[in-house]
This record gives sequence, structure tokens and C-alpha cells, in this order.
Amino acid sequence: MFASLSTRRQWLLLLALSCVVTVALRAAELPGALLLGPMASAIVLAVQGVKLKVPQKAYVCAQAVVGTMMAGVINPETLDSVVANAPVVFSFVFATVAASGVVGWAMSRWRVLPGTAGIWGSSAGAASAMVVMAEEFGADVRIVAFMQYLRVLCVALSAAIISHFVGVSGANHLATDWLARPDPLAFAETAVLIVGGVLLARVVPVPSGALILPLAIGGVLRGLGLVDLQIPPIVLLLAFATIGWVVGLRFTGEILRTVAAKLPHMLASILALMAFCAGIGWILTRLLGVDMLTAYLATSPGGADSIAIIAASTGVDLGFVLSFQTMRLIIVIVVGPILARRIARAMGHTPGKPS
Repeated sequence: MFASLSTRRQWLLLLALSCVVTVALRAAELPGALLLGPMASAIVLAVQGVKLKVPQKAYVCAQAVVGTMMAGVINPETLDSVVANAPVVFSFVFATVAASGVVGWAMSRWRVLPGTAGIWGSSAGAASAMVVMAEEFGADVRIVAFMQYLRVLCVALSAAIISHFVGVSGANHLATDWLARPDPLAFAETAVLIVGGVLLARVVPVPSGALILPLAIGGVLRGLGLVDLQIPPIVLLLAFATIGWVVGLRFTGEILRTVAAKLPHMLASILALMAFCAGIGWILTRLLGVDMLTAYLATSPGGADSIAIIAASTGVDLGFVLSFQTMRLIIVIVVGPILARRIARAMGHTPGKPS
């Protein structure tokens, strides 16, 4: 029904539905409503045959905005705490990466998914890098991309629901005055960081560079007291919606039919990895004294931008969550592809051969 509409009308329908669903989720006080509303709306329309695609430039800009937001809330005190407990933090991050490798190996070993698709799809993060490398090994990139974004969806939903029912007291880091005006100088510094991050991401070959580069540069500059980062709330709103649409529009009826038979196995592997991360999150509460919700959000596998948005709408230790997620993302980008490649080779798969 919706597939017969013009592209313009499909976008208008998506925008209208996103507004309605987001308002409903915010009325229900569900954290991350600004992300989950557009995401859910995009899934509904994509399953109904709507074929929309968010322009890559818009997605890159949205990532840069979220990366800048993350940089604006990471303070020196939190970084000092993470550095002081570096052995624990690194151990927990590597445990997540290793667990995702074990899950991928098991799925490939037991032929749950064809060839190496399970290996690349199970990697906890760096979705774009995994899709590229999966294609190199001849894996079905549709299955890999679907599994990566299915995990993002599951993690985002679970984090929002748990945050709603186990929410801790504290400030909501997201402004609700959508027409608020930032300080002109701070806004200028923020705009330069966002635009600079987008331009750098074009020339620096780093997966998720549009997210990581503004985060790294902005975090250092803010830590040194050189900049004050303030993003207009309406810009954040547009960035969150863009990221939600990118994830949601991946769930087309065609790809759902393709993976229907394997969907229970995918969900089981994702839930197993999430349960493992929740378990090490519980241990983290005992070792570092953080609350369980903060630990759960910090250790959640994948979707650093999604977790950042959800965490920002709760009263958790946002700096701790983002520091942990950032470190995991960087380690996954560096170690994840190497680990997945070695597992694939160990399973007898080589680049260039269909698997």
C-alpha cells in the first residue's frame, strides 16, 4: 500500500509517523524515545514495502553530532577514573570482543548461518568494517548487515526498557526546550568540530570516523578547557531521528524473508552475548562501585551512538558509560576485524571465495 506512494510522500509519512510514535514513547517516559520512535516507525514502513534510504551524507553528519555530544559530557574526572582502573576496563572490553568471537565461531562451526556470515555478523561493533570484510570473504553481506543492525536494535530496546524500569535518580542530560539557543561562541566551536569531523572522516580511513574523530578531538579539547561544546536541541533531535531511520530502514520485508528461517538462531546468539555482557556488568558494579544500570549501558555490545542517546536521557553516570563505550568501539575497530579474519581462516575460509 505505502510502496505505491511517491518518494516525497513516503518521507512525509515516515516523518509524521515518527513524530506520533516518539511523542507516545516520551509520554510513556521511555528513555531513548527520540531514537526509538524514528527507528520503530522506519521498521514498520520498511516491512510494508517502503523503499527509502537516508543519504550517506546525512548519516555521517548525524554521527558527527552524536560524537560531539559524547565529547561534551566526558569530563576529566571520569577519564581519571577509567585510567586508574584501566586493567579492569580493558579486561572487560576484551572479554566482550572475545565473547563475540566465540559466538561467531560457534555459528560458523555448527553451520547455523552459511559460510562466514555468523563470524562477521556476531562481531560486537564496527558494522561497516565487518560488512566490507565479509564481502571480501564471499559471505552474504545482506545477512551480515541484518545481524549487525538486529543486535543494535535489540541492545537499544533492552537498554531503554531496563532504563525505564530500573532507572536511577539523576539529571536527564538531554534538554527538552527544543528552541533553546546556545551561547554563540560555544555554538561556533561546536559547529567547527562537527564540520571538521565530517571532513576528516573523508580522508582518515577509520570505521565510524565521523563518530570517533569529533569524539576524540572534542574530548581532548574540552578536557584541556579550550572549548565549550553546546549543540542546539533541535540539531540533536534531527541527528537522533536520522540514526533511528538508518537502522530501521534496514529491516525490509525482502531481507526478513531471506533470514526468516535463521532469525531464531540470530536472536539466540544476540541474546546470549547480551546476557554475557550483563553478567560482566554485574561484576563491574562489585569492582568499581557503579550502579547496575550504568554498568549495563557501559558493557552493552554494539551501537555506541544508540547507547549514548539512551544513556543521555537517564540519570546514569554518562561520562563512565561513554568512556567505556568509546574504548570498546576503538578496540573493536582495531581488534575485531583481525579476530574475525583469523577465525574465518581457521575455519578454512579464504578471501575471494564464496562462503
